[in-house]
Amino acid sequence: MNHPTSSISTRRRHHLGARAAVALATVGILSASGLPQLQGTAEAAVKAMPCEQMFKLQGKPTDPSKLPWAKGDAVRPETDWDSYGFPNQRQAMDGLTLPDDPAERDKILGKLTLPYKKYPEGTPERVYATYKDYLTRNGNTDAKYGGFGNWLNEAYIEVYGRNPRGEAFHGKVVKDLGLLGPDWICEETLDVTDPETGKPYKRRFDAVNHKTKEVLEVKSGGNHDSSQAPKDRAFLKDPKYKEYKLRYAFGQPQSEDTARYTDGLKKLGGQGRVTTYEHVSTPEAQFKPGKYTAQDTARSIGRGSDVIRQSPPTPADMARQMERVRAGDPTGLRVRGPGGVDFSTLELRYVGKPVKGQGLNYSFSANKVDESAGLGYGGQQKAQLISDSFFTWLALTPDKFWVNLNPDEPNRVMDSTFGKTDAGRVLLQADLEMKHDYAKDMDPRTGIGKQLFDKLAAENIPCTHGVRNWIVPKPAEVREQDGGLYILDAPLQVNSVPQEVNTPSPNGSCNLTEAQHKRVTELMNALLVPDIEKKVNTDPKYADLRAVYNARVAAEWIRQQDAKSPTDYHAIINGNKVTDWPLRGKNASWTPKQTYDDYVKSFTQGDYSYPCEKAGRPGTCVAGGVDFSKSPKQNVTPAKFAAEHKHLPRTTDISVKAMTDDAENKALLALGGNTAAHTGTDPGGDPTPTPSHSGRPSTPPSTAPSTPAPAPSGQGGHKPAPADNPHANGGLANTGTQIAALAAAAVLLVGVGAGLVWLRRRRNGLG
Repeated sequence: MNHPTSSISTRRRHHLGARAAVALATVGILSASGLPQLQGTAEAAVKAMPCEQMFKLQGKPTDPSKLPWAKGDAVRPETDWDSYGFPNQRQAMDGLTLPDDPAERDKILGKLTLPYKKYPEGTPERVYATYKDYLTRNGNTDAKYGGFGNWLNEAYIEVYGRNPRGEAFHGKVVKDLGLLGPDWICEETLDVTDPETGKPYKRRFDAVNHKTKEVLEVKSGGNHDSSQAPKDRAFLKDPKYKEYKLRYAFGQPQSEDTARYTDGLKKLGGQGRVTTYEHVSTPEAQFKPGKYTAQDTARSIGRGSDVIRQSPPTPADMARQMERVRAGDPTGLRVRGPGGVDFSTLELRYVGKPVKGQGLNYSFSANKVDESAGLGYGGQQKAQLISDSFFTWLALTPDKFWVNLNPDEPNRVMDSTFGKTDAGRVLLQADLEMKHDYAKDMDPRTGIGKQLFDKLAAENIPCTHGVRNWIVPKPAEVREQDGGLYILDAPLQVNSVPQEVNTPSPNGSCNLTEAQHKRVTELMNALLVPDIEKKVNTDPKYADLRAVYNARVAAEWIRQQDAKSPTDYHAIINGNKVTDWPLRGKNASWTPKQTYDDYVKSFTQGDYSYPCEKAGRPGTCVAGGVDFSKSPKQNVTPAKFAAEHKHLPRTTDISVKAMTDDAENKALLALGGNTAAHTGTDPGGDPTPTPSHSGRPSTPPSTAPSTPAPAPSGQGGHKPAPADNPHANGGLANTGTQIAALAAAAVLLVGVGAGLVWLRRRRNGLG
């Protein structure tokens, strides 16, 4: 493929730490793209013209036979997956909060007496006044969003960034694929007619090539625009275009619903007329962070991730969120959000070099799911658990990292300080769960238990002895590279040894010869232990344990780096103070005794009752624990890392700034952030300010007239909100389409030479 002389795609680059630096780094890359600066009138923005002219690109057009869709459906090679920036200065307000209590809320909102447009963009007053206007228009209630936080993220911030994100991706596709020369025309409208109904349509495509008879529709996400469906079907049936081919280019893997839609078009169009291409690229919002930008701190990780913060707490909340998303986005403008993540699988997979004063880059992994699955809840809780565990492992000395469930030792369950943390709770609960699973496996009627007791009976062994099972780490497979640590695999191991206890068991005594003891141990180690170990490493009920252990691996590495040179965590390490990372939420009142009592009841009364010849049921007396006092690791070689994980550094690099697809494992997503506090932010401060005035804006508001962006002519795009209801579209005031507002949002970009085209219209499906 021939490449034009300018570049819009971001290359792999070093992280600069805080979100301010990330934004500037992204802007710096885009400034080299050669794309035009903010364009003038709305009319000019929608005029069809050669793509190279629209995006100010130069280069030789790509041979049509070399385009990725030339031979059918295609996916961009993993080696080329990258990211691109788009401006959305409202993202800088994503840490702003408002009290949930209506009375407290109204105290703040009541001080704002001017129309929301009178307050400058980028101020809390502008945000609060816009929300107040939304509430006023809805009877002073927020039944739709259920609170300020959801409204802020879903309506005020996300909707505002849709147009610039779509335009940025459109330009990127044109550049990356070389859709240049006089034959590729962008934003051309075709007159199409459905021959079956006679209904005419105007269908504007993102790019048209009449010479090769191709039309292209570009979507920065993985969704289609349902309003375009009748027009696309009419286009495929219209005799005028029977030789034309319809191409779809997506920036993310197609959703299940969209895949069904495009499959339907393929059947309608016939052999090879409709193809899909996934040009996998991650959008990164550009903005200048400020006082109200959500941010990690030196004592937390995860709070700076947009997707994690937007994850609702329960399945019911998730269902309501998805209903809002579908209702507010009928044309598929959004990119994948928290609904596309299974947060129960969230694990810490990377930490960067902890340079004092520069924060710490980090990256999580999680299973990718279709948003319709409704699994995107619980992200904040899971990230909080991982974060608290990470800092617990730093704060406590390693001799405290154990738990022990033994009916003979009620006073040696776990260290008292460790018992006040969620990390300690997870270890103790996992130990109890392991014992339950061991008891299930002992059932002589089915599965492994039947195999065991059949063998014992065949060898005339009457019973089983007591055992001690406990979980310890296997060496974690890691790679230290470019100053950071990649956690490639962190497996856990189940150890088992014979052990008798004094506490009476309901199974009675078991008198065995030395040879029988040895044989029982061999059989248990061969049959039961591998199954329990598999569960510990793969079963969803041990997911928290695995996540907590990955955090242990990362924390141990940070300890080692701090020993070489003091880091931001130096004062935390080995301080044995965990008050900043306590038991939280529904587990706030948990105590180790609760789990110990559950275990003793299980041990003395039995988990299950089986028909058996002796003592009413066979079983096993188990005692053990979890021991994370050591964190062994094995550093893979550079050659192995390069061969097996060649895409991981780039994926991780992108994930620090925005959630991205894992180029190595298509079932995973990567998402992260940086712990450095941005300039002007007090990490411990209250992001809910009281307006400093009673109705007068702190700086003169813009006097530029409101210029709504027009909807694409007959294309089913987002229409501007009616003048008397600025919140008609997604509950958002239609302020993002004012020339002055656009210029204000782009001032940072222009200041450093960025040249991102911003076609001022509602893009059809370019979410």
